[in-house]
Amino acid sequence: MSFNKKPFRRFKQKSKSLTTEEKIKNFVKRNSKNGYYTKVSTLPRKFEISEARSWEIVGDLLDGGEIESTHDEKTGEMKLCEAGKTYAILNLDQKRKREKFKELKKTKAKK
Repeated sequence: MSFNKKPFRRFKQKSKSLTTEEKIKNFVKRNSKNGYYTKVSTLPRKFEISEARSWEIVGDLLDGGEIESTHDEKTGEMKLCEAGKTYAILNLDQKRKREKFKELKKTKAKK
């Protein structure tokens, strides 16, 4: 009997670790597919990086052409989405706002 045996482990392939830039790009694309913009101000909190570093990464992603940006009409904040999805997400965003307004109107009418 060998006393140096390791306990049984499930055999999994280790996924290669992604760089922060790849993680952010995947995050923005996933949000776009779900119909939402990604605000640049959320990136430092979400990925625990400095604000300056987040802007560097955003600049690199915009130069690559896979990501597009727009600015919020009210706050002027930069929002990111997958290339070619700007107007589709904007349309979904407007529909969500209309539905929210209708729901508020219904709840006030019931009171």
